[in-house]
Amino acid sequence: MKRRTAVLISGRGSNMAALLANAADPAYPAEIALVLSNRPEAPGLELAARAGVPCLVIDHKRFGPDRGAHEAVIDRALRQAGIELVCLAGYMRLLTPFLVQGWAGRMLNIHPSLLPAFPGLNTHARALAAGVKLHGCTVHLVTERIDSGPILAQAAVPVLPGDTETALTNRVLRQEHILYPLTLALVASGLPGRTDPGTALLNPLPPETRAA
Repeated sequence: MKRRTAVLISGRGSNMAALLANAADPAYPAEIALVLSNRPEAPGLELAARAGVPCLVIDHKRFGPDRGAHEAVIDRALRQAGIELVCLAGYMRLLTPFLVQGWAGRMLNIHPSLLPAFPGLNTHARALAAGVKLHGCTVHLVTERIDSGPILAQAAVPVLPGDTETALTNRVLRQEHILYPLTLALVASGLPGRTDPGTALLNPLPPETRAA
Protein backbone atom coordinates (compact mmCIF):
# COMPACT_ATOMS: atom_id res chain seq x y z
CA MET A 1 0.00 0.00 0.00
CA LYS A 2 1.43 3.35 -1.03
CA ARG A 3 1.82 5.89 1.76
CA ARG A 4 -0.32 8.97 1.10
CA THR A 5 2.04 11.94 1.11
CA ALA A 6 1.50 15.69 1.03
CA VAL A 7 4.09 18.14 -0.26
CA LEU A 8 4.09 21.67 1.17
CA ILE A 9 5.55 24.39 -1.04
CA SER A 10 5.84 28.15 -1.17
CA GLY A 11 7.51 28.66 -4.55
CA ARG A 12 8.50 26.93 -7.76
CA GLY A 13 8.58 23.48 -6.25
CA SER A 14 11.60 21.92 -7.95
CA ASN A 15 11.96 19.30 -5.21
CA MET A 16 8.22 18.71 -5.41
CA ALA A 17 8.66 18.04 -9.14
CA ALA A 18 11.35 15.47 -8.37
CA LEU A 19 9.06 13.74 -5.88
CA LEU A 20 6.22 13.73 -8.41
CA ALA A 21 8.43 12.27 -11.12
CA ASN A 22 9.56 9.42 -8.88
CA ALA A 23 6.06 8.81 -7.52
CA ALA A 24 4.86 8.23 -11.09
CA ASP A 25 6.66 4.88 -10.98
CA PRO A 26 4.12 2.19 -9.98
CA ALA A 27 6.76 0.59 -7.76
CA TYR A 28 7.39 3.77 -5.75
CA PRO A 29 6.06 3.28 -2.20
CA ALA A 30 4.61 6.78 -1.73
CA GLU A 31 1.74 8.53 -3.50
CA ILE A 32 1.77 12.32 -3.75
CA ALA A 33 -1.85 12.77 -2.76
CA LEU A 34 -1.84 16.53 -2.08
CA VAL A 35 0.24 19.61 -2.84
CA LEU A 36 -0.45 22.45 -0.42
CA SER A 37 0.87 26.00 -0.59
CA ASN A 38 0.65 29.03 1.66
CA ARG A 39 1.02 31.26 -1.40
CA PRO A 40 -1.62 31.30 -4.14
CA GLU A 41 0.95 32.54 -6.67
CA ALA A 42 3.40 29.67 -6.09
CA PRO A 43 4.46 28.39 -9.56
CA GLY A 44 4.66 24.84 -8.26
CA LEU A 45 0.87 24.70 -7.98
CA GLU A 46 0.45 24.83 -11.75
CA LEU A 47 3.04 22.13 -12.21
CA ALA A 48 1.30 19.87 -9.70
CA ALA A 49 -2.10 20.53 -11.25
CA ARG A 50 -0.77 19.55 -14.68
CA ALA A 51 0.42 16.30 -13.12
CA GLY A 52 -3.11 15.63 -11.89
CA VAL A 53 -2.32 16.05 -8.21
CA PRO A 54 -4.95 17.71 -5.98
CA CYS A 55 -3.77 21.17 -4.96
CA LEU A 56 -4.83 23.36 -2.08
CA VAL A 57 -3.95 26.94 -1.15
CA ILE A 58 -4.20 28.03 2.47
CA ASP A 59 -2.97 31.60 2.27
CA HIS A 60 -1.20 32.60 5.48
CA LYS A 61 -2.03 36.25 4.85
CA ARG A 62 -5.68 35.57 5.68
CA PHE A 63 -4.70 34.74 9.24
CA GLY A 64 -2.49 37.73 9.95
CA PRO A 65 0.00 36.99 12.75
CA ASP A 66 -2.01 34.01 14.03
CA ARG A 67 0.23 31.13 12.96
CA GLY A 68 -1.73 28.70 15.10
CA ALA A 69 -4.99 29.39 13.28
CA HIS A 70 -3.27 28.99 9.92
CA GLU A 71 -1.70 25.68 10.92
CA ALA A 72 -4.97 24.39 12.37
CA VAL A 73 -6.53 24.70 8.92
CA ILE A 74 -3.50 23.01 7.33
CA ASP A 75 -3.63 20.17 9.85
CA ARG A 76 -7.33 19.63 9.23
CA ALA A 77 -6.79 19.56 5.47
CA LEU A 78 -3.99 17.01 5.77
CA ARG A 79 -6.05 14.73 7.94
CA GLN A 80 -9.14 15.05 5.77
CA ALA A 81 -7.02 14.00 2.79
CA GLY A 82 -5.84 10.90 4.64
CA ILE A 83 -2.23 12.03 4.59
CA GLU A 84 0.33 9.82 6.32
CA LEU A 85 3.61 11.60 5.49
CA VAL A 86 4.43 15.27 4.90
CA CYS A 87 7.35 16.58 2.85
CA LEU A 88 8.37 20.21 3.16
CA ALA A 89 9.81 21.32 -0.18
CA GLY A 90 10.70 24.98 -0.07
CA TYR A 91 7.93 25.73 2.39
CA MET A 92 9.01 29.12 3.70
CA ARG A 93 7.16 29.28 6.99
CA LEU A 94 8.44 28.65 10.48
CA LEU A 95 6.22 25.98 11.98
CA THR A 96 4.76 26.13 15.47
CA PRO A 97 4.91 23.22 17.96
CA PHE A 98 1.28 22.44 17.14
CA LEU A 99 1.98 21.24 13.60
CA VAL A 100 5.43 19.84 14.35
CA GLN A 101 4.22 17.75 17.27
CA GLY A 102 1.10 16.65 15.43
CA TRP A 103 3.21 15.17 12.63
CA ALA A 104 6.28 14.16 14.66
CA GLY A 105 8.22 11.40 12.94
CA ARG A 106 6.13 11.81 9.79
CA MET A 107 7.27 15.22 8.51
CA LEU A 108 10.42 15.49 6.40
CA ASN A 109 12.39 18.50 5.21
CA ILE A 110 15.26 18.94 2.78
CA HIS A 111 17.90 21.51 3.65
CA PRO A 112 20.67 22.75 1.33
CA SER A 113 23.68 22.06 3.54
CA LEU A 114 25.39 19.22 5.32
CA LEU A 115 23.70 19.72 8.67
CA PRO A 116 24.54 20.55 11.37
CA ALA A 117 26.63 22.99 9.33
CA PHE A 118 24.84 26.08 8.04
CA PRO A 119 21.28 25.80 9.33
CA GLY A 120 18.89 28.53 8.25
CA LEU A 121 19.12 30.68 5.12
CA ASN A 122 21.81 31.62 2.58
CA THR A 123 23.62 28.33 3.01
CA HIS A 124 25.58 28.37 -0.24
CA ALA A 125 26.96 31.87 0.27
CA ARG A 126 27.90 30.99 3.83
CA ALA A 127 29.63 27.78 2.73
CA LEU A 128 31.71 29.71 0.19
CA ALA A 129 32.56 32.38 2.74
CA ALA A 130 33.67 29.71 5.23
CA GLY A 131 35.96 28.09 2.68
CA VAL A 132 34.62 24.56 3.16
CA LYS A 133 35.71 21.85 0.74
CA LEU A 134 32.48 19.84 0.93
CA HIS A 135 28.91 21.09 0.84
CA GLY A 136 25.65 19.33 0.10
CA CYS A 137 22.12 18.66 1.29
CA THR A 138 20.33 16.90 4.13
CA VAL A 139 16.94 15.27 4.54
CA HIS A 140 15.84 15.31 8.17
CA LEU A 141 12.79 14.88 10.33
CA VAL A 142 11.20 18.15 11.37
CA THR A 143 11.38 19.11 15.02
CA GLU A 144 10.62 22.30 16.90
CA ARG A 145 14.18 23.58 16.57
CA ILE A 146 14.84 24.72 13.00
CA ASP A 147 17.00 22.40 10.87
CA SER A 148 17.92 20.32 13.92
CA GLY A 149 15.80 17.17 13.57
CA PRO A 150 17.26 13.67 13.22
CA ILE A 151 19.20 13.31 9.97
CA LEU A 152 17.85 10.67 7.60
CA ALA A 153 20.20 11.08 4.65
CA GLN A 154 22.85 13.39 3.22
CA ALA A 155 24.59 13.87 -0.11
CA ALA A 156 27.86 15.75 -0.45
CA VAL A 157 29.29 17.69 -3.37
CA PRO A 158 32.75 19.25 -3.69
CA VAL A 159 33.23 22.98 -3.52
CA LEU A 160 35.36 23.68 -6.59
CA PRO A 161 38.00 26.37 -7.07
CA GLY A 162 36.38 29.54 -8.38
CA ASP A 163 32.88 28.37 -7.50
CA THR A 164 30.15 30.98 -7.57
CA GLU A 165 27.06 30.84 -5.42
CA THR A 166 24.98 30.02 -8.51
CA ALA A 167 27.25 27.18 -9.59
CA LEU A 168 27.28 25.67 -6.12
CA THR A 169 23.53 26.09 -5.75
CA ASN A 170 22.91 24.21 -9.00
CA ARG A 171 25.33 21.42 -8.08
CA VAL A 172 23.62 20.89 -4.73
CA LEU A 173 20.14 21.14 -6.23
CA ARG A 174 20.83 18.27 -8.59
CA GLN A 175 21.62 16.12 -5.57
CA GLU A 176 18.53 17.33 -3.72
CA HIS A 177 16.41 16.04 -6.60
CA ILE A 178 17.97 12.59 -6.19
CA LEU A 179 18.21 12.46 -2.41
CA TYR A 180 14.70 13.58 -1.44
CA PRO A 181 12.79 10.98 -3.49
CA LEU A 182 15.20 8.28 -2.33
CA THR A 183 14.73 9.18 1.31
CA LEU A 184 10.96 9.41 1.04
CA ALA A 185 10.92 5.97 -0.55
CA LEU A 186 12.94 4.55 2.34
CA VAL A 187 10.68 6.15 4.93
CA ALA A 188 7.51 5.11 3.11
CA SER A 189 8.84 1.55 2.91
CA GLY A 190 9.37 1.48 6.65
CA LEU A 191 13.15 1.15 6.37
CA PRO A 192 15.50 2.93 8.80
CA GLY A 193 14.39 6.52 9.11
CA ARG A 194 10.73 6.10 9.96
CA THR A 195 11.00 3.72 12.92
CA ASP A 196 14.60 4.57 13.82
CA PRO A 197 15.10 8.23 13.03
CA GLY A 198 18.57 8.19 14.55
CA THR A 199 19.85 6.11 11.63
CA ALA A 200 21.54 8.31 9.05
CA LEU A 201 22.07 7.16 5.48
CA LEU A 202 25.13 9.22 4.68
CA ASN A 203 25.78 9.69 0.97
CA PRO A 204 23.55 6.87 -0.28
CA LEU A 205 24.22 7.98 -3.86
CA PRO A 206 26.60 6.31 -6.30
CA PRO A 207 30.02 8.01 -6.15
CA GLU A 208 29.80 9.23 -9.73
CA THR A 209 26.67 11.26 -8.94
CA ARG A 210 27.89 12.99 -5.82
CA ALA A 211 30.01 15.55 -7.64
CA ALA A 212 27.60 15.94 -10.57
